[in-house]
Amino acid sequence: MPALSRIHWLAAALLGCSALTALAADEDFSTLTKRLQAEKPKFSKRQQALLAERYDLADRPANGTVMSRGKPLQDGVRVRLPKDMTWDKLAALSPEEIKEKQLWPAGFLPLPHPHHEAGGMVFPQFLIEETRRQTDRDLTRFDLDFDLPDHFLPEFPAPIYLTTRPDLGDVSQGKLVTLVNFNELFKDILNPKQLEGLRLLVTPFPQQQFNATEDRRSLKAHPGVACFDCHANGHTNASTHTVGDIRPNEHRHRIDTPSLRGVNIQRLFGSQRAMKNVEDFTEFEQRGAYFDGIPADATRKGTNILERGSQVHFMAEFQALLDFPPAPKLNLFGQLNPAQASAGEMRGQEIFFGKGQCATCHTPPYYTDNLMHNLKVERFFKEVTINGRKASADGPIKTFPLRGIKDSPPYLHDDRLLTLADTVEFFNLVLELQLNEQEKQDLVAFMRAL
Repeated sequence: MPALSRIHWLAAALLGCSALTALAADEDFSTLTKRLQAEKPKFSKRQQALLAERYDLADRPANGTVMSRGKPLQDGVRVRLPKDMTWDKLAALSPEEIKEKQLWPAGFLPLPHPHHEAGGMVFPQFLIEETRRQTDRDLTRFDLDFDLPDHFLPEFPAPIYLTTRPDLGDVSQGKLVTLVNFNELFKDILNPKQLEGLRLLVTPFPQQQFNATEDRRSLKAHPGVACFDCHANGHTNASTHTVGDIRPNEHRHRIDTPSLRGVNIQRLFGSQRAMKNVEDFTEFEQRGAYFDGIPADATRKGTNILERGSQVHFMAEFQALLDFPPAPKLNLFGQLNPAQASAGEMRGQEIFFGKGQCATCHTPPYYTDNLMHNLKVERFFKEVTINGRKASADGPIKTFPLRGIKDSPPYLHDDRLLTLADTVEFFNLVLELQLNEQEKQDLVAFMRAL
């Protein structure tokens, strides 16, 4: 390898960037594109093989349970167990035994990014197509595609509920809100400051993979990515990325795009950063997260420094209007009304506040304690690197609200849990709860009612 290339590789290793970015410095755009397009099928096949090994990916909707606009939820536990193992047998073992015998289900290990070594923002195809149709902006990456099947993702476009106009219900009119239509949709229900905040949230700005430089990952020079490309309609579409604040690269988490619903009641922002207000997070995204925490890249590719007193404040004000979806079975205290809830849901609520210990962290009415907790899941497995992602200690993670949780699959901070049934099995092991099958089903029923 030439000396200059060795320097680039060393710099990439120190910064936590991928080898692909290091090589890009020695390649013109045409050569880079051809090389990455040629490599793409290999990494796609690798990721799809991993998903098939870890999960049952069949489209199997739950009976009579849908998201807010009618998309069916996927039913059942999808994480595959080791051979000859059952969930009851596994739960009977200690964490030490599970670790020693290497029985921790692979689907409970951290989920790698679709191409973990490359990283960066990647979007589901339905978002790409609708954004292109409305705005003529293409969020396709020539080097990789999104990996999870659509039936495990949130409904699209998601409904929008406003804290200021609950009488209107869903104000999205079934449309994806973009720079093209935001004014038409919201000019009569927002004040001018809030409307300007929304405009900024749907305005694309340069980002690491989508920009005008020759080491971008879009075929054409690109205006960039908008906040609402990931947080579509102020919710989530499961677009993913790798966190910008962890090094080296193999330790970086795949990011589950969280919903912005209920931002007004939250006090921590970022899965691990614990920023204390949404203004901090909004500003941080532009200064750091959009460019993997690399200031030199931000300067070269076109960072957008938002003005705190007007732009950031306006964006945060609109975000704070985004409400949780209606939950007609809940009373004023966020718990079930016995006259409306099923017997299974009522049993699930009792487990949630009792044997399941869920309410220790997920306290009503919004089902978050606005704190961070370390689950120490590394008790159950030996450190291993899979598809470029090292499974090791995750550290403390913020408590995400469970209000409206049925609308936000997949689950956990890195999308490793595809269904609510998966989350129950995961926490049954991690918290050593010893729930029986009926208790697990009832707990899922309760969370679907939140």
